[in-house]
Amino acid sequence: MEPTPTSILLCPPLDIKKDTTPAGAMVFDSTLLRKQSKIPQQFIWPPSERPRTLKELNAPVVDLHGFLRGDEASTLRAAELIRTACTTHGFFQVTNHGVDISLTRDAFACMDQFFTLPLGCKLRAKRKPGSLWGYAGAHADRFSSKLPWKETLSFGYHDAGPQRMVVDYFTSVLGTDLERMGLVYQRYCEAMKELSLVIMEILAISLGVDRSFYRQFFEDSSSIMRCNYYPPCQEPELVLGTGPHCDPTSLTILQQDQVGGLEVFIDDEWRSVRPIHDALVINIGDTFMALSNGRYKSCPHRAVVNRLRERRSLAFFLCPREDRVVRPPPGNFGGPRLYPDFTWAEFMAFTQSHYRTDMRTLSTFTHWLLSSKTLST
Repeated sequence: MEPTPTSILLCPPLDIKKDTTPAGAMVFDSTLLRKQSKIPQQFIWPPSERPRTLKELNAPVVDLHGFLRGDEASTLRAAELIRTACTTHGFFQVTNHGVDISLTRDAFACMDQFFTLPLGCKLRAKRKPGSLWGYAGAHADRFSSKLPWKETLSFGYHDAGPQRMVVDYFTSVLGTDLERMGLVYQRYCEAMKELSLVIMEILAISLGVDRSFYRQFFEDSSSIMRCNYYPPCQEPELVLGTGPHCDPTSLTILQQDQVGGLEVFIDDEWRSVRPIHDALVINIGDTFMALSNGRYKSCPHRAVVNRLRERRSLAFFLCPREDRVVRPPPGNFGGPRLYPDFTWAEFMAFTQSHYRTDMRTLSTFTHWLLSSKTLST
């Protein structure tokens, strides 16, 4: 989809002086920041966390064609590849996944259209305090140090919402001239939801539980869609596009461009995930690690930036319904329970109000939750 001139012209600039950004918070304008010889201190990461030369991650490529056509032998091969990856680092890539390539092209084109809008226009969709949805520049509305060199646009998706949930979000915050952008992302989220349920079925097979267990658990999911834009940076060796963290969500489906930049921490070193044309990167999140009683890993990862080229990615985060209780399948599933029962709403609130997501989010949340329950009894 080519950006239309009217989409830009019909979105008038916002008076940044009237913006609700907290006093002293930085407004991330990469166009202006790239003109400076040195980047601001807020973006500089400690030497121990900065990018450096690394190896490539052995993330298996799983062909889903056989599973989607009901071939049992292909399904078992896919399940075995996924089991090996998820017990080691939780990352794999999928091909022949059924997502229309033209839809992916449209989704990237829409992202280009949005992030090239004037800053004042993007700030019309600025994320409100306590909300997951909206535009954010370097997360400067939440943090004041180790800022990521990126812009994001996030919004929600769930089947129980209005039929045009994503479209309505775009038209309500950016105007009816961006309705087509909303329609593209509505279709993209629907495709990601369908694919996530396919992957959940194979995950169940790989874990030896009823193949419908996780699929049914996520049928009424309430998920998050995020567009990530990483501008070029004049000092990429000092910054990170996304800091080290484990996804608190259940499953991430990531569409990378071909620039590269995703890195995974395994065996005490960072390893890159090479982009594969038309493949989607899948990784296990903290919530699914709890659902598997720790058998499958939620692995730390980050994103680095480039001196000359921008990087873009589309991330769909599968999450349970907010009030659904997260617990592994019944029976002696993997030995004694490693995590207490919790709801996605509790975990999500913890990451938004109490803790900056990092490599220890689930263990810290578990300790916090058990301490809270002890104090309340």
